[in-house]
Amino acid sequence: MSRFSNLGHRLYQGEVSFDFVGRRKLWYSISGVIVLVAAIGLAMGLHLGIEFKGGSVYTVTKPGLTVSQAQDKADQVVSSHPLVQSTDGNKIRIQVSTDESKSSDEVRSQLAEKIGVPLDTVEAQVIGPSWGKQISNKALTGLIIFMVLVTLYLAIAFEWRMAVAALVALIHDLLITIGVYALVGFEVTPGTVIGFLTILGYSLYDTVVVFDTVKENTKDLTKQNKRTYSEAANAGLNQTLVRSLNTTVVALLPVAALLFIGGGLLGAGTLNDISLALFIGLAAGAYSSICVATPLLAQLKEEQPEMKALRKRVLQHRAAAVKAEASDAAPTDEGADGDQPAGMVGQRGRAAGAARPKGRPSTKR
Repeated sequence: MSRFSNLGHRLYQGEVSFDFVGRRKLWYSISGVIVLVAAIGLAMGLHLGIEFKGGSVYTVTKPGLTVSQAQDKADQVVSSHPLVQSTDGNKIRIQVSTDESKSSDEVRSQLAEKIGVPLDTVEAQVIGPSWGKQISNKALTGLIIFMVLVTLYLAIAFEWRMAVAALVALIHDLLITIGVYALVGFEVTPGTVIGFLTILGYSLYDTVVVFDTVKENTKDLTKQNKRTYSEAANAGLNQTLVRSLNTTVVALLPVAALLFIGGGLLGAGTLNDISLALFIGLAAGAYSSICVATPLLAQLKEEQPEMKALRKRVLQHRAAAVKAEASDAAPTDEGADGDQPAGMVGQRGRAAGAARPKGRPSTKR
């Protein structure tokens, strides 16, 4: 741990640096492949919950009743492949879609008979598809408003290029999360929508922190000729790298406990809808703020005329420095007398002059 904290200090001081911005083509390629796979999963269709497509929910209370036992009994009652999940308080939740031909009362009484419980211990709730449509429309409206407000805030607080980069990162995270949901086959519920909105806020927060450091590093950048905008942006990204990783790991630990322990080992299937969205979204948000948003910002900024002129001055300054260093080092490598250093030639010349008698003419013509 101490070595990791020391690495963070060295990154902040600029002693160690990872070239994230310079490798933006690599990150773009990786993101493109991931988004393509997610798009394929999304094209296959989402497994919408009963809140979105309508149906009936039956809650059965019976101590010792397992999910597999309830699934077998439910399959004997209905023919529309019911979804069975465990909930708190030794309760089993059975979802039946609107494709079922039997009435709600008929299904309820048959479930009570098959499972072996009194009829009053089976609670029934019928949800129409219109309610799910209203929820979907409200969620979409909220998402659009969120995107607009985010873009306006970043454009005012920073600049429009940062707003564009952050917006691309947000869409990137959302597509990946929804695509993974479709590929895994998890049910999309209102909790999933809450998870989507949560990860968008987290991704935005992480991106804004990085952009704030980049903004400080690039202040009055055109007044110097030592580094380009991409190099200054990469330095700011490295300064916040350890902080971003620490924040992501700390956020992922409890979410992983909900997903793998609560939903996997303990069988609390109702936790999967929100925990998977948070887990994928948090990881994608950390990746996008480092490998997508900042490299894209640097690419947009480098298209400005003043940044192009800055890059030209920086390259000229570095070429002049290398040339000056080479010219300073040249006399020490080879003297005027062929392979012999200049110092040796001078010493021999002085020695020859000292050996010649004073006042005697030289025989050299």
